Amino acid sequence: MSTRDDILGRLRRQLGRTGSGLAEARRRIRDEIDTPRSGPRPSPGDDPERFIGRARAMLSTVDGCATMDEVPAKVAGWLRAQGLTTRLVIAPAFAGLDWSGAGCEVRAGAAGPHDAVGLTGCFRAIAETGTLMLRSGADMPPVNSLLPDTHIAVVPRTCIVPDMETAWTHARAEWRHWPRAVNLVSGPSRTADIEQTIVLGAHGPYRVHLIIVG
Repeated sequence: MSTRDDILGRLRRQLGRTGSGLAEARRRIRDEIDTPRSGPRPSPGDDPERFIGRARAMLSTVDGCATMDEVPAKVAGWLRAQGLTTRLVIAPAFAGLDWSGAGCEVRAGAAGPHDAVGLTGCFRAIAETGTLMLRSGADMPPVNSLLPDTHIAVVPRTCIVPDMETAWTHARAEWRHWPRAVNLVSGPSRTADIEQTIVLGAHGPYRVHLIIVG
């Protein structure tokens, strides 16, 4: 028996979780998982407009286009307007778009230490808080939203949901195999650790730009 097993065994005995007690504890945990609860929900409204408003309040910038084919031109135009490089690393899911035609130099894959701009999609966008819900995967490397100074996210309008509970309900329904990571992004990285002064980009992207498609 390892030290870990010894410690956990003593804890179980002190909590009365041996034999039938352990089975009862497991049953209560399973009941909690199978019966999700939620707090107050937001009032019904225009979810895309609410999401855009909240995202801007969280210091993200927002643009839009009608179709996915327009995304490269929107990305290139915004990067040039900001005086930023049009060289970026993109999630492989977007490799089929015409990036060269828009004047962008792209690499599909995971961001490295020298990539200044990273592009991702999103699984869901939460209107109540202006938050992106990003899943990890081979087609959507999570590092693209964490390492570069600039994070651009492609947000299909159909992926915008009213609240966090709805986003997780969709995840449970759609994900046959759960990803290794789910990241929630609400605007650029920020901290106020030093003299309560907000500093952007301290632990992640300095800029977050959203392109709403549809």
